[in-house]
Amino acid sequence: MSLTLSPSSSSVTPQKSSLGGPALARPSKSKNFLNVGGRKNGNVSSGRLVIFAKNEANNRATMEAVFEPFEEVKKELLLVPTAPHASLARQKYSDKSEAAINEQINVEYNVSYVYHAMYAYFDRDNVALKGLAKFFKESSEEERQHAEMLMDYQNKRGGKVKLQSMLMPFSEFDHAEKGEALHAMELALALEKLNNEKLLKLHRIANENNDVHLADYVESEFLTEQVEAIKKISEYVAQLRRIGAGHGVWHFDQMLLNDMA
Repeated sequence: MSLTLSPSSSSVTPQKSSLGGPALARPSKSKNFLNVGGRKNGNVSSGRLVIFAKNEANNRATMEAVFEPFEEVKKELLLVPTAPHASLARQKYSDKSEAAINEQINVEYNVSYVYHAMYAYFDRDNVALKGLAKFFKESSEEERQHAEMLMDYQNKRGGKVKLQSMLMPFSEFDHAEKGEALHAMELALALEKLNNEKLLKLHRIANENNDVHLADYVESEFLTEQVEAIKKISEYVAQLRRIGAGHGVWHFDQMLLNDMA
């Protein structure tokens, strides 16, 4: 509230009091200012002060936007589902995003299945490359964990997990020219790049449907890790190509066994 003092040129007729004495000037009835008169030698001074009291707080209140939760929540209440099988948590989660998540779950499980077959192959008694067996077993578990993470996310967003069929993977990974170790590692590199392409597709679908949360989830939980996996397996392929299919494979296998111990 601001007070403005200004001299007034208008005269004020003094009012007689009921007791017969002179009285103060009659105050103005305006809400925006108060009149204060003074006496001089029994007369009211013509040079009285006018005090303006502007209600700036009320003016600001009418200009500022006020959040009214009980009014704005009404439209949200209308969107709360009442059907018994409808998700209560679902919000701004498109059918395309839901379907893409289920597709990626299937991709992760299929890659895990292939890695598990590789683990079984290198763990055979007549192959006996324990380092490679351990590497592919852990890779299989990691991909399965990714599938479970996506299943948890699907439920969190109010979608429905729909598991799809998987193809039976190869059970033999020997190669006459490259050798089994290099052949399997090149296959693993191709699988990781394919998986990365699928994740980028999932991220693109999230952006197309303005699903900021899904896009951030794919970026933070999958894409960085996928790039790191591609880099690591690329180095393994380069090392196996350098040593060839001979005795060096055993030393490479021991390196994997010791590094992951």
